[in-house]
Amino acid sequence: MARNRYYDGPPSDHFDGTRFFNPGQASTDRGLRAVLRWKLAGAAAKWPVTVPVTPAMPRPRVDGLSVTMVGHAALLIQAAGMNILTDPVWSERASPFRRVGPKRVTAPGIPFEALPPIDVVLLSHAHYDHLDIATLRRLHAVYDPLMAMPLGNDAVVRAGVPGARCVTGDWWDRIDLGNGVATTLTPANHWSNRWPSDTRMTLWSGHYLETRAGTIWFVGDTGYGDGAIFRQVGERLGPPDVALIPIGAYEPRWFMAAQHVDPADAVRIFTDVDAGRALGIHWGTFQLTDEARDAPAEELAAALDAAGIPRDRFVAAEPGGVYHFGRTPVTSR
Repeated sequence: MARNRYYDGPPSDHFDGTRFFNPGQASTDRGLRAVLRWKLAGAAAKWPVTVPVTPAMPRPRVDGLSVTMVGHAALLIQAAGMNILTDPVWSERASPFRRVGPKRVTAPGIPFEALPPIDVVLLSHAHYDHLDIATLRRLHAVYDPLMAMPLGNDAVVRAGVPGARCVTGDWWDRIDLGNGVATTLTPANHWSNRWPSDTRMTLWSGHYLETRAGTIWFVGDTGYGDGAIFRQVGERLGPPDVALIPIGAYEPRWFMAAQHVDPADAVRIFTDVDAGRALGIHWGTFQLTDEARDAPAEELAAALDAAGIPRDRFVAAEPGGVYHFGRTPVTSR
């Protein structure tokens, strides 16, 4: 049996002693034959080489609640005086290699040098488009933030960022982040790896933030499955004021459905938890799958219309967009 070099803990309902898994859900494992079937079909839409971005220049601190889209799953959450980054990636590629792998078509929505002081980094899982060691090294060198993540990911971070301040948790664990802010790690239907040999040896999750300015749920990468985990979030933690829900990287469905929601499923998550507002994330920065770059935003609008939900309640976030939340609908910049 393969040895888990990242995490050594007792078996549970989602850990078999070596690998984590999604209990009761379709398998996310995909063999070489499935990958070749996908890639040889040649169905990937052509993306633009670059898309212009107007960068944001955030204030040092925000008393209320605002979210600035950096790109993909990287967002700056400013809440009640705290500055929090999710899955930060400022690198040019989402890859272990500098010259190979998905290249960003949008510049970061915040120049790294324009970041406010970063207090906390939230990591959802170990895939390269979410856990970028080069970016974490830069953040550690300048801000030394607390980094919160699911089980096993701390081994990856500490190996690449010596001295990083890491805290870990299992699904449903609540972690105090300081200054009246806490995160609860929420289940997701996904998987993880850094190399083919370590598939599902680190856990994946979302983050449900409690702050004095409101609650924010960063869903993390996930398939919809039977939807049970999303209903549990609403039941156990309450409807979030703001949900950050992935809407991209979903085609072809036969390959991706178990691990990535499409816009229609994203709207189901939104209604399952009765979120107040939502931003669509995980689209338009790195071409990971077959759909056209703008398809997630277009299909999100159609899914909202079909569900009878006003479009201003669930907006596809654009890099550089600054979204302010309160009692009125979401506004940009």
